[in-house]
Amino acid sequence: MEPPNLYPVKLYVYDLSKGLARRLSPMMLGKQLEGIWHTSIVVHKDEFYFGAEGISSCPPGGTMLGPPDSVVDVGSTEVTEEIFLEYLSSLRESLFRGETYHVFENNCNTFTNEVAQFLTGQKIPSYITDLPSEILSTPLGQALRPYLDKIHMQPLGGSAVDRPNGQS
Repeated sequence: MEPPNLYPVKLYVYDLSKGLARRLSPMMLGKQLEGIWHTSIVVHKDEFYFGAEGISSCPPGGTMLGPPDSVVDVGSTEVTEEIFLEYLSSLRESLFRGETYHVFENNCNTFTNEVAQFLTGQKIPSYITDLPSEILSTPLGQALRPYLDKIHMQPLGGSAVDRPNGQS
């Protein structure tokens, strides 16, 4: 029996603060943050991410964010591109519709954590998924929450992930 094809799965990590969080967080929050993380999953030669417009894709590094600040090897998957796109389609209709985006509770990192587990059984690093609770645990985070709750992130440069096979 022939072994299954394995496809690499990468987590692209971007610091949306471009280094400002590292410099200003001790003074503003009273704790050190290394960055304000946006993540995406790269598999089957495309980069997939979630934002206020829903699930989008682009060539790796193809959003306005440019190349990632770091790349984490999440592992490899036997999931074919066809099955993966069907899975994304189901996520797009349930957990990850554009209107379900929430900066603290259902964001790009929630999406990449879900997708990484589906593809490889591995979670993304906890320093990324723990960031919202770290910010909200500070007095300034609590004070800013009403404003931060209204933020809708959508990196430009990708296109919406459509249903496979042109289904409607």
